[in-house]
Amino acid sequence: MPVSVLLVDDQPLVRAGFRMILESFSHLSVVGEASDGREAVRAVRGLLPDVVLMDLHMPGTDGVQATREILTWARSLDHHVRVLALTTFDQDEYAIEALRAGASGFLLKDIPPGELVAAIDMVADGSAVISPTVLGRLLDHFVPLLPEPAPEAAQDPLSDREREVLRLVARGWSNSEIAAHLVLGETTVKSHVGNILTKLGLRDRVQAVVYAYENGLVRPGRNPPGAGA
Repeated sequence: MPVSVLLVDDQPLVRAGFRMILESFSHLSVVGEASDGREAVRAVRGLLPDVVLMDLHMPGTDGVQATREILTWARSLDHHVRVLALTTFDQDEYAIEALRAGASGFLLKDIPPGELVAAIDMVADGSAVISPTVLGRLLDHFVPLLPEPAPEAAQDPLSDREREVLRLVARGWSNSEIAAHLVLGETTVKSHVGNILTKLGLRDRVQAVVYAYENGLVRPGRNPPGAGA
């Protein structure tokens, strides 16, 4: 069954370009378009797409608010719609807000067609598409502008080991790199990551990275000893 996609952008030419690309792939189906966030919310409720390509900067209801409303509504019905945020540059403050609202990642609008399609496929399959390393650089730039975490935010349900794993996840380390650094099996690390997401009520590693930065578990610009790029 084709992956259904809703296109949301206030510029008709941008929507037309994305539609032309996506409709050249038989496993994708563009089921509708919207020109602003309010229209996007209505379209999602009527069309039930699998993936929404959401422009962040639109007049009226912007992409962040629309993402928040769409995913809140979808969770209430246990409907699995995924949102991919679209932006024109990779240090967009709105991108962080979209991720905090529940988006599965963000893409630059000039992304090559093949990478766009791959990202849609990954999101439709339940994965996040922004690498934790790229997200880390984004958060390094903007986290100093965020409010200090409240004292109660430091009280999380994680064990010391899970907190250690989360810090490494937040620095972009893969399960295999974490396993080697902590002298653990990859299966054990995978189990720790799963427990972290469950205990904190997070959907994926991207949300885990945001949580770690927002709650002071990782400081901007600091890598753990031995960390990679």
